Amino acid sequence: MVESTRSARKEQAPVRSQVKIVVPDDHSMVSLLGSRDELLHVIERAFHSDIHVRGNEITVTGPDAETELATRLFSELVELLKGGTELTPDAVERSLAMLRGRHGERPAEVLTLDVLSSRGRTIRPKTLNQKRYVDAIDKHTVVFGIGPAGTGKTYLAMAKAVKALQDKKVNRIILTRPAVEAGERLGFLPGTLYEKIDPYLRPLYDALHDMVDPDSIPRLMAAGTIEVAPLAYMRGRTLNDSFIILDEAQNTSPEQMKMFLTRLGFGSKVVVTGDVTQVDLPSGQQSGLRVVQDILDGIRDIHFCRLDSQDVVRHKLVTDIVDAYSRYDEDRRAAGDPQQGAATGRGTRKRGRQGG
Repeated sequence: MVESTRSARKEQAPVRSQVKIVVPDDHSMVSLLGSRDELLHVIERAFHSDIHVRGNEITVTGPDAETELATRLFSELVELLKGGTELTPDAVERSLAMLRGRHGERPAEVLTLDVLSSRGRTIRPKTLNQKRYVDAIDKHTVVFGIGPAGTGKTYLAMAKAVKALQDKKVNRIILTRPAVEAGERLGFLPGTLYEKIDPYLRPLYDALHDMVDPDSIPRLMAAGTIEVAPLAYMRGRTLNDSFIILDEAQNTSPEQMKMFLTRLGFGSKVVVTGDVTQVDLPSGQQSGLRVVQDILDGIRDIHFCRLDSQDVVRHKLVTDIVDAYSRYDEDRRAAGDPQQGAATGRGTRKRGRQGG
């Protein structure tokens, strides 16, 4: 618990106050403020207030609203340290963003939620929307995770799938993706069928290797406990007691989306992920992910979770890029451009490891 005392000074508006925050002795100020005060500098840049540290006492002088927010921030950071979370500049910035958002959720609750502990590391949500996404997967049978690249849609779904398998809530994990770019060119690619489709499924294998002992993956796949396959392989099947993830769902047709969703069997859970701004389908073809939102929204036990640029957990520039493209599309839409969406609705992307 962080102790604080406040004293107000009567001045012209805005009203300024001073708060003293006492950090308990059993918490290292180095961990709280960072090596060479790295975290303190992040906090100082975020506030229009004077922040001074002496011993285990932090004094914040500034507008009432800021001193109150600073008190809450330091309290949350201490709670994160108590929970074993290593503080980083990113964690401090995300905690502050949650507090400024006033959504009622505490950063200490969001950032300490363990999704999966594997291979010496713990996977946790890093934003409020990511926590809501993880919670929705627990509560609903079918969950759609829709948002831009880098928001953790696939990675968190994969972690929940591995956790469900470990806890014996399901008997197998099925990971699928549409190999839309192969199309009619598939026959011209060298190698066997599996070698031809492997590049389109590689990001799923990459995420899987982060969470499961790589030496055990061939055995699990040979036994059918883990299956990674193109979407076309789902036709005609009923999938019971399975955790099923459909990735890159924006590249499904409406018919493919219906086919996939109707594979759902007893004791199974489905997570569908995609980014409706990055559709690789041929010009004029509808995305099944766009259509399904109008068809299924409001149906019980189906949940649509939307993430945005603030949930990007890649390089900070990715957030700026996503926002810039959104503004570009909005400007073109406002101008009545008939080609609006061409820049973000279709396009060829280099396939590789993705965190989305």
